[in-house]
Amino acid sequence: MLAFLKKNLKTPHSPLVQAALAVAAIVLVLATQAVLQLVIPERLDFPYAFLYLIAVFVLAWWGGYVAGGVATLLIMVALPWMTTPGHHFPALDPSRLILLLALSLGISGVAHAQRRIRHALGRAKDELDVRVQERTQELATAVKALESEVEQHKATENRLHTQLGRLNLLDQITRAISERQDLASVYQVVIRRLEDSLPIDFGCVCLYDATTETLTVARVGVHSEELAVKLAMTEESHIEVGQNGLSRCVQGQLVYEPDVREVDFKFPQILAQGGLRSVVFAPLQVESHVFGVVLAGRHEPNSFASGECEFLRQLCEHVALASHQAQVYEALQRAYDDLRQTQQTILQQERLRALGQMASGIAHDINNALSPVAIYTEILLENEPNLSEQTRKYLETTQRSVEDVAHTVARMREFYRQAEPQMVLSSVNLSKLAKQVLDLTRARWSDIPQRRGIVIQLQQDLPQSLPPVAGVESEIREALTNLVFNAVDAMPEGGTLTLRGRTASRGSKTPHVILEVSDTGVGMDETTRRRCLEPFFTTKGQRGTGLGLAMVYGIAQRHNAEIEIDSVVGKGTTMRMLFPVAAPGEGGAQKGVDAGPVLTRLRILVVDDDPLLIKALRDALETDGHLVTTANGGKEGIETFQETVSSGEPFALVITDLGMPYVDGRKVSAAVKAASPLTPVILLTGWGQRLTEQGDIPPNVDQVLNKPPKLRELRAVLQELVAKTDLAALAREVPAANALSHAGDAGPEKR
Repeated sequence: MLAFLKKNLKTPHSPLVQAALAVAAIVLVLATQAVLQLVIPERLDFPYAFLYLIAVFVLAWWGGYVAGGVATLLIMVALPWMTTPGHHFPALDPSRLILLLALSLGISGVAHAQRRIRHALGRAKDELDVRVQERTQELATAVKALESEVEQHKATENRLHTQLGRLNLLDQITRAISERQDLASVYQVVIRRLEDSLPIDFGCVCLYDATTETLTVARVGVHSEELAVKLAMTEESHIEVGQNGLSRCVQGQLVYEPDVREVDFKFPQILAQGGLRSVVFAPLQVESHVFGVVLAGRHEPNSFASGECEFLRQLCEHVALASHQAQVYEALQRAYDDLRQTQQTILQQERLRALGQMASGIAHDINNALSPVAIYTEILLENEPNLSEQTRKYLETTQRSVEDVAHTVARMREFYRQAEPQMVLSSVNLSKLAKQVLDLTRARWSDIPQRRGIVIQLQQDLPQSLPPVAGVESEIREALTNLVFNAVDAMPEGGTLTLRGRTASRGSKTPHVILEVSDTGVGMDETTRRRCLEPFFTTKGQRGTGLGLAMVYGIAQRHNAEIEIDSVVGKGTTMRMLFPVAAPGEGGAQKGVDAGPVLTRLRILVVDDDPLLIKALRDALETDGHLVTTANGGKEGIETFQETVSSGEPFALVITDLGMPYVDGRKVSAAVKAASPLTPVILLTGWGQRLTEQGDIPPNVDQVLNKPPKLRELRAVLQELVAKTDLAALAREVPAANALSHAGDAGPEKR
């Protein structure tokens, strides 16, 4: 019954239905009681009232207020009325009725509240189920989206990882090529890294020639060499551009062929025959100029992804820039080398110019110091016939040394000025000259080494039959002297010095006289041998100037001679000079016959700022019988000359120095000509040769003589001036006693 009621009273019904249910329930209870009475013995007092109470409570719980109330009334009123004989209403206990109704109503209220709660909870559950389903669907959609996003993230991560790997490879290649400055190594690094890291099955770099429209293979990868031979693409091989579909690439576009078998051009077909299927042609381009192509190939078709093609394009941009920088570096290096060579040349020229200026500046002082030595030596050789042979030999050696020093000073400017276009050549006996050099240098190769306990042995093979050569004796003597000095310096522990002369023909009809200076010293390596003739190159450290062999070379060039150098490290050196033999009549200039003293006794004014030179000139001129007056400096010379003009006794001739403080020789000559235009002026200076070459002779000078002066040259000039000028009108006869008194005067006369 409970199950029936629970099933039928689960949901609320109308009051009539509820009343009917109450009646049915009471009927059912009555039936149940009847059945139980039949079954249960009468002696047992069974509590049938509980069945009715249970029915009331069940109806009140599931049936509601009406069902519970109707059931209560049926039990408390109807059933007693029906079971009472005569159907009289029994006496009712209102309290029990009210209590039972209250319980019924209370149970119904509680049941109704629970049903409302259950209904609300049901609705909430239904709503919650709907929401859960919706949320579940949303979560399912979100999960699907998240899974898709994860997949995309993984794909992106893989792409980024691949891109990062390519960027790392690009960075490695860029760093590697940035450390190299030659194109060959740059290309080799690029292809090798592509073979190992991208990777590729074949790679090469080709250079493009726009004039011939061809590509030349510049570099092939190490792993690609075997395939390159098969493809006939070894280094220096050529590829036609126009007929092989490469025109787009040389125009600056990256060309990718997924399968070269489908390309009809000859070159792609050759690649296909070699086993390549996918090929990328990447241009090497700088500022819209394509100068090369990088070729990368693989055996599988469609094997290059778009990212790899983009990587090759970016890589080629870096390679092109590095190649351009390498080319610029090579060009800059060449320019720098040229500039450095130019700077060295300019520096050397500046040094030579400074040396020439220094030589020009000190020539005056050196020549002034040499002049008294030269004059007195010449006077002794001329006027002292009773000299011993040894003394005369010493004086002649001194005279030659003075002349050589004068020539050396005069030639020092040759380091920054071209040599004179013409030289006065004379016939030179090289055998005799070599022996003179040995005498001049004896102290250097004999005396000085012996004081240090070192022995240098001398060997000479100088036949007297050597033919003469045309040259300047002092210059050749200086060259041999320098060679002897170098040979001695090369033998710090002693050895053998050899001078040898001979005649030979060297590949021409003109015979040559060969002079050799050999030593057994330290020798020279090949680098030193090649550079030893350069100015300022020396291996002697602070002791050397680097000018000795340079001067020897200059002298040889002026004499059309050649220099040969044989040297072995540790064994010694042979310096060989080859002079062409003088042709008949060549080099016949002689020193000239010495001019004798001028027969006319002259009044001569000598002006100079060097007291020793003044005294030497005065002694020499007075020895020839002239009357000499001296003046120390240009100002005193002008005053002295003007005094004699005022007194009516002008000098017949004036000899003046050029370089003097305050008043130089130009001012002296101008003042002389202004006071006495007929008076000749001789300019005596160490710069005489330069003034003559440059045409810078002062306008008031009649003759120029070099210092140190030679008596024969001075006498010749005096004779020439006597012949050209009416000196007799200016000359004044002076008693011999007066001349002798002046000749015995040791000091310069000053007026």
